[in-house]
Amino acid sequence: MRERADQLVLNYVSRAADAAHGVLRSEQRLDFARRLRARIEAEVGGSENPRAVAKVLDRFGDPAALVEREARRLATTETATGPGPGSGPATDTGLASGPAATRPATGAPGTGLGPGGTRRFPAIRDDTLHAPHRAGQQRGSRSTGLGLPFAGLRRVAMSTANPMATGGRDARTVVKEHPREIGALVILVAAALLVPFGLPSLAIFPVPLVVWAAGTAVVLLSESWEARDRFLGAGAPLLGYAVGGVLVGGLRVGAEPGFDTFMAEFWAVSGTMFMIGTGLGVVWLAYRLLDLT
Repeated sequence: MRERADQLVLNYVSRAADAAHGVLRSEQRLDFARRLRARIEAEVGGSENPRAVAKVLDRFGDPAALVEREARRLATTETATGPGPGSGPATDTGLASGPAATRPATGAPGTGLGPGGTRRFPAIRDDTLHAPHRAGQQRGSRSTGLGLPFAGLRRVAMSTANPMATGGRDARTVVKEHPREIGALVILVAAALLVPFGLPSLAIFPVPLVVWAAGTAVVLLSESWEARDRFLGAGAPLLGYAVGGVLVGGLRVGAEPGFDTFMAEFWAVSGTMFMIGTGLGVVWLAYRLLDLT
């Protein structure tokens, strides 16, 4: 779990560094990336849960917006202090020129300055001072989407075709970030698909039950889902098998009551109910994995 959490942070910082290329000078870009990673790690607080790390990164917002804010801050600093000797435009944009690019590698003690003369990483999320319209637009779109009925389900349906529907988390991103969880869902689906084949039992256990147990073990050991979601998704097949088999089998007994008749009907429908329960459990786990709520 720690490796996946670290990879999420590394990917985010790399995106910010790529966005800063040509906007900030090399020393400013390195300092910006270092401070960004330090701030993210401070916000994460040592958590190894990828879901918690993803929520922290979501609070930081678009890496390109952070680079724009840093460039504006450096430009404002230059405007206040005036150009110094040796200053010049940054490559491509000139947004990070001036004294901020020519200061010593480290600031004076107690000033809070880092390499390149940049200060500590500012407050996260929206830069409402310089981009109030954009911030209001983001908040408006989010509140509007959450207020619509079944908004989460619609976003799930759109995620396979439009990554922006889920804030950049499309199906491909989820597969790359959670390969073990996706593998568990595939195993559960395989367990349901093996039911109609009537394979010989392994010792005393039906093959679909053995495959389901393997998938369930992976689900229960995962930290990407909340405990409630893990038990609900993994237990749905057994719930469908037992409860669904009893209810549907009891309804199908009809005019011929009796234990033998009931058991015959139970065995006739329990496999189908196991498949239905598996499908519902997998859909729920996949929905929660997208973390749309």
